[in-house]
Amino acid sequence: MTGWTHVTAAAMLGLLAFGSALAADTSADEAAIRELKETLWPKAYFEQDTALLDRILAPEFQMVDGDGNWSTKAAELEWVAKNKPGYDSLTFEIRRLDVFKNGTAIAAGTGTIRGKDEGGPYVGQYQSTNVLIKRAGQWRAVASHVSGYKKVE
Repeated sequence: MTGWTHVTAAAMLGLLAFGSALAADTSADEAAIRELKETLWPKAYFEQDTALLDRILAPEFQMVDGDGNWSTKAAELEWVAKNKPGYDSLTFEIRRLDVFKNGTAIAAGTGTIRGKDEGGPYVGQYQSTNVLIKRAGQWRAVASHVSGYKKVE
């Protein structure tokens, strides 16, 4: 091999290793965001766990609910503390997950609420889009938008 071939081969190996490291980081980030959005966030609301919700939401968190009302992190924590869930379960399925190199991510999907009301058992669904940032190795939500709630069963 010529000197140039050695340099090219070394550069290619370096790029492959760097690409593999980025893929591993992305997979770990995706797994962390899925855990946060599909497991921890619904758990915080269902169990009125404001300490957990406080760790999920960044200080500058703002939310727009299904009626177009704006809420801050402080207001959301207060609401969760005072309002016991009127449903039996809340699950969330991510339908879009994009993790960007600058430490931001978008997680969007469908929330499903199951419960019983005066009409009997029901299933309701809503759509939610969330913007997350990574700080000190932890993903935190900075924005959330909820829309389209409807009973589907």
